[in-house]
Amino acid sequence: MSQFREHPLRKDLAQEVHARPYGLLRPPVRVSHLAVLSGETDAEGDRLHVQLLCRHFGVDGPESGTKHYSGSLEGKGDQELRFKWERHTEFSSYTFYQSGPFDAPFAESAVKRVPADWLAALPGDVLVATNLTLEPADAPQRNFTDLAKLFADNTVTGSGMLDGAALVWTDFRIHDDNFNRVLIRDNGMNQRQAGRLVQRILEVGSYRMMAMLAFPLARQVLPKLVRYERDLSDLIGRMDQAESGDDERQTLKNLTNLAAEIEALSLNINYRFTAARAYHTLVNRRIEELREVRINDLSEVKGLQPPGEFVTRRLSPAMDTCRSASERLDSLALRVGRASDLLRTSVDVALEEQNRDLLKSMDRRAKVQLRLQETVEGLSIVAISYYLLGLVTYAAKSAKAAGLPINPEIATGIALPVVLALVWYSMRRIRNKLGKAD
Repeated sequence: MSQFREHPLRKDLAQEVHARPYGLLRPPVRVSHLAVLSGETDAEGDRLHVQLLCRHFGVDGPESGTKHYSGSLEGKGDQELRFKWERHTEFSSYTFYQSGPFDAPFAESAVKRVPADWLAALPGDVLVATNLTLEPADAPQRNFTDLAKLFADNTVTGSGMLDGAALVWTDFRIHDDNFNRVLIRDNGMNQRQAGRLVQRILEVGSYRMMAMLAFPLARQVLPKLVRYERDLSDLIGRMDQAESGDDERQTLKNLTNLAAEIEALSLNINYRFTAARAYHTLVNRRIEELREVRINDLSEVKGLQPPGEFVTRRLSPAMDTCRSASERLDSLALRVGRASDLLRTSVDVALEEQNRDLLKSMDRRAKVQLRLQETVEGLSIVAISYYLLGLVTYAAKSAKAAGLPINPEIATGIALPVVLALVWYSMRRIRNKLGKAD
């Protein structure tokens, strides 16, 4: 054994390519296939339901945490009933294989051997239900009239597949038993080819319907997009006609509300449209793997449309509609964002102009206030000096009355410049200290 440190996900990733193996099929076989939409969060519920089925037939079911299972439920040889369960991202597929000869391809189905109450309790909603019959190469030949009767005289599509190793017919209709019908005639396949062909045909049907889930949503979204585009056009027109900042701010608010509605719509539908693109890619890939050839080269039947061509011609326009709706929504979101940025820039410029004018006004007021302050300061110096000189005068007169040789007028005149200087100096110091404190 090699000694190296193994990545913890190595075995899981290596096993992933073997997660959904095809079965080995030998005709005659009847197959019933169900695709049940149960959501992304109910994988364990699907597994437990499969456990119930396995318990009914007395066989071991899937282990906890597994997302696929296959095994024999009942019987052996020509009477064997096999079952395969696969858990996909948002749906589970249940496929039943009934071996053994039959008189009419669709008179009975493999799912008839499954308990009816188990089918009724399937977790989720059935989106695809298909009965597929694989006939051996030595089965009696049918003319086209008898073939059409198997499909209730509906328009039948048919082709050779695997380069003509099988002949396949279907009408893509839901019949009275609520199942679609597919008839395959072995034309030289081995067991592996038969198993791969059946699996691919069933996957085309399931993935096609999963992709189509986005189409009704797209038709619902398109009228909303028309309304949103009209609202955006009106708001852009108001941007040019705005006469005041209040008008611009109201328009910006309306744009913001529109952007919120578009974003909410995008969140609701983005997953479905993204999933539709992925499923559509899978459908196209599986159709390519079928390697269809026109049935004209293989039979007396002329002019049949191949099933792959039928699916492509019907599915592609629906997917184009979904893609158009998604792209229009993305484009609309971008345009709303650009309009909001332009209007926000305009509002910001207007606010900056208002702020500039306000600062100029404040500057003018500050200058006027400074002049008033200087004037008041000068008057304060005069007033304080006046009161101080008055005190000096009273003091000189008191000294003269006491007998001192002092002339009050001369003393006041001498004190005048000294008092003015002291008051001015004191006021200056007080102002400087206040300025430093600020």
